[in-house]
Amino acid sequence: MSDIMNTAFRAVLSPCIGVCALREDGLCEGCLRTGTEIACWSQMSDEQRLHLMDNVLPQREQRHAFVERLPERERLQARLHPIANAPPGPGWNHDELVDLLPPGELAQAAVLAGLVPRASGTQVLLTRRTDGLRHHGGQVSFPGGRIEPTDAGVVAAALRESHEEIALQPAQIAPLGFLDPFVTISGFRVVPVVAAIDPDYIARPDPGEVADVFEVPLDYLMAPDNLRQVVMDYRGRSRTVLEYGWPGQRIWGATAAILFNLRQRLLGQ
Repeated sequence: MSDIMNTAFRAVLSPCIGVCALREDGLCEGCLRTGTEIACWSQMSDEQRLHLMDNVLPQREQRHAFVERLPERERLQARLHPIANAPPGPGWNHDELVDLLPPGELAQAAVLAGLVPRASGTQVLLTRRTDGLRHHGGQVSFPGGRIEPTDAGVVAAALRESHEEIALQPAQIAPLGFLDPFVTISGFRVVPVVAAIDPDYIARPDPGEVADVFEVPLDYLMAPDNLRQVVMDYRGRSRTVLEYGWPGQRIWGATAAILFNLRQRLLGQ
């Protein structure tokens, strides 16, 4: 009987601690509830309240802890497109590729530009795709892919693809904002979601999509001297693409361009 009474008593207690200000991610600074959860608290059943307090909020608290360990967090949130609104537009490089794109509408895609706070410094989470894939096989990329009709939006697509490709759990990902949309010559309009990643994640790559998962120091990728321009021929036309010479991996093309855009945002350019 005492256990039942204790459960009922816990259910009616609000997690509010009197610090009532919404953060940029829409969560209360004090209790980590959303504005909707706070407004609907009195209408929730005891079961719903206990689920929120015992399961949902502890996961958010864990996420909040690793986000705070990311040194670039405040600067990024001030300079990225806000997470509440995915950026519009055809892509910052669209005009450069307009005569090379396939006919028809661009396919919509999302990728996760994950930043991992390590004691040695922030790392960028990257993958190398399986050689036999139809698009960009064997290339270094961010986790991500096509936005499906069942996805709630860009962020939902990036989180779903990251889980499917390398088993990242949603609770291990804290979206911070968007980079500028980017167009690929394969006909995709890609929106990168910049997010903090729990350093305790364990990658389990799907062998049908991902051959390797690795991290590269953000400082290396943000240093101008480590990024070079390479001229290549595509359909009889010379194109200049960006490339990093990271040992053992060729980071080039769309991935290098997205990292270049991240550098621009971080530097406020």
